[in-house]
Amino acid sequence: MSWMPQGTVYGTLLNFRSEVEAMAPQMNQPPYKTPPKAPVLYVKTANTWSTHGAAIAMPARVPEVEIGATIAMVTGASGTVAGYVLMNDLSVPHASFFRPPVKFKCLDGFLGIGERLVPASEAGDPSGFMLEVRINGELRQTVNFDHLLRDAARLLADVGEFMTLRPGDVLMLGCDAGRPLARAGDRIDITAPGFGMLSNTLTAEAS
Repeated sequence: MSWMPQGTVYGTLLNFRSEVEAMAPQMNQPPYKTPPKAPVLYVKTANTWSTHGAAIAMPARVPEVEIGATIAMVTGASGTVAGYVLMNDLSVPHASFFRPPVKFKCLDGFLGIGERLVPASEAGDPSGFMLEVRINGELRQTVNFDHLLRDAARLLADVGEFMTLRPGDVLMLGCDAGRPLARAGDRIDITAPGFGMLSNTLTAEAS
């Protein structure tokens, strides 16, 4: 049986250096006028969750989606990390990443979830994680988690400064810049050493 979250799933914005550099010109503009000091989080609601191998329907109004390949940590007891899992945080492309609207992030099925939770003791140092994204078999992105602004331990600690994560909650490490786009009919494969593969196929929503 595929692994599924037991708690709340949180996405993390602006946690890759290249993503921060790409967004830097907007950070000093209204309404915020300064870069964020704390981690920027959002929720991927339960209606978005899709298992490995599932087909994900794209609404007719959405011609393409942005692939947010990442690895997420699952919290254990007393603030520990129970393990890590592959995720594909799909989103409708949009201009601002500061307060991502629900209508872009939380469409039905828009979070692919790896079939296996890799125990923290087995996963190794998260800074050594690397993943690859293929669309229809073609390599489109490589993500190196050594390029995080906040590594996994610091992200967990900084989030803990303003909210409590319960056992079973899921916190994504973030998505790098240069996220590829995909359309209905495309097969998305995300792989990482020790994690296996997360595959989903995009389909056109039935009329």
